[in-house]
Amino acid sequence: MKKIVVLSGAGMSADSGIKTFRDADGLWEGHDVMEVASPGGFARNPELVLEFYNQRRRQLREVAPNAGHLALAGLEAHFEVEIITQNVDDLHERAGSTRVTHLHGELIKARSTGPSQDIFLHRGDICLGDTCPAGYQLRPHIVWFGEEVPLLGKAAAVTAQADILIIVGTSMQVYPAAGLVHYKPKASPLYFVDPRPNVMPGDFSGLEILAEKASTGLPTLVRQLVRTMT
Repeated sequence: MKKIVVLSGAGMSADSGIKTFRDADGLWEGHDVMEVASPGGFARNPELVLEFYNQRRRQLREVAPNAGHLALAGLEAHFEVEIITQNVDDLHERAGSTRVTHLHGELIKARSTGPSQDIFLHRGDICLGDTCPAGYQLRPHIVWFGEEVPLLGKAAAVTAQADILIIVGTSMQVYPAAGLVHYKPKASPLYFVDPRPNVMPGDFSGLEILAEKASTGLPTLVRQLVRTMT
């Protein structure tokens, strides 16, 4: 069975009503991103940071997977599919995808600030004073600016095995995630799904561009890929 690897970004979830990570002015929901997405911001004002992610978690309960998420989940009937996402929501999983790697963490999990950095499923609010069993404050299980991306090595290894690579909803301009495309085997086709693609056909070997948003472009691409199986 051929292996399809999908690299998804903020545009994947935007069609479900989740705002992209940061606006053009460098703000995220009205906040300087460094105040709500960095270790320093958490140290200065943990209550602000916790409430910021509590709001994101509440919003997540109000949205649903879109047609693009569902199309990718349906691919598993025909291909081995691995999704590597920069998104922290669980919409891929809720759509039915079974192999999802979250490069930047997950909203529905909390992490201990203690030495063990244990991770816990935590769908509700995280408040100041909420601690792990060892007594350390819990924080969002999110990779903040200035922190290492612990699953990057795994993501690179998965991308290197791709028979087909799909990039959707991300400009692939922000490193280290942007570097994953270079692990694609040269002979493997590459599909780029984005309404405002910032790549050209000659930029990568085997590149095909679908200048559509995720919710319309992915169902079209999935139908195309499934037809190749028949």
